[in-house]
Amino acid sequence: MKQSVGFIGVGNMGTAIIKGLAAHKIEVHGCDLNADRLAKLAQETGLKVEASPADLVKNCRYVLLAVKPQHLASVVEEIAPLLTAGHCLLSIAAGVTQARLKELSGARCPVVRIMPNTPVLVGAGVFALCFDDASLDDERRDFVRKVIAPLGQVHELPEKLFDAFTSVAGCGPAYVFYVMDAIVEAGVNLGLPRGQSTEIVKALFSGSAKLAEEGGMHLAELREMVTSPAGSTIRATMHFDRMAMRGTIVDAVREAYDRNVELG
Repeated sequence: MKQSVGFIGVGNMGTAIIKGLAAHKIEVHGCDLNADRLAKLAQETGLKVEASPADLVKNCRYVLLAVKPQHLASVVEEIAPLLTAGHCLLSIAAGVTQARLKELSGARCPVVRIMPNTPVLVGAGVFALCFDDASLDDERRDFVRKVIAPLGQVHELPEKLFDAFTSVAGCGPAYVFYVMDAIVEAGVNLGLPRGQSTEIVKALFSGSAKLAEEGGMHLAELREMVTSPAGSTIRATMHFDRMAMRGTIVDAVREAYDRNVELG
């Protein structure tokens, strides 16, 4: 059995990861009900198309579940009899715990939970890896690290922190886009053409993120750099404070966390 990664499900997230792995010369296999998408991926990435999940399991040591959480149980129960101690089951399904994956698979092989976020679509994802399964050996742990590392920033976390990670990084792109969209609207309200306002705000966020990443300064210091005494920036940020914006953001992330706990 080769050191290949087989994808059951090639939706948006699965496709993004497949493209990232293929670009780094890792052999990928896939099966999905959408034959057209499989054919396109095969042409673009060299993905080897498998006729069924059973065929995929026979040909891949690493089996990555990229199906929706509500479909995961039936898929794992289908392939469970074919799993061996030499396999490794990977899952990006939100809210499906390691214990549940072990239960569904009959504990026939080690399992790894992986939580990506949508910027993986442009090669800039943030990933959490859970290596809590005691049956994982160093070889398989290192291989998972190797295949995920080129796709973005990687954090190894115990499963108990996955809901926190999901609430911050998994849901986080939506928070960022929400704020970006609001600032675009503010620019339009002040007279900027919508297209220009959008481009300005995109550049604002990408440039600010780059400065935060490379500037070597605390986020509070970066904010203070722009905040002159009695200037326009301090007037805007004090309005945020009066509206309890910081507390609102903290509370919103907590709401996402509570919902993740409920779903899990």
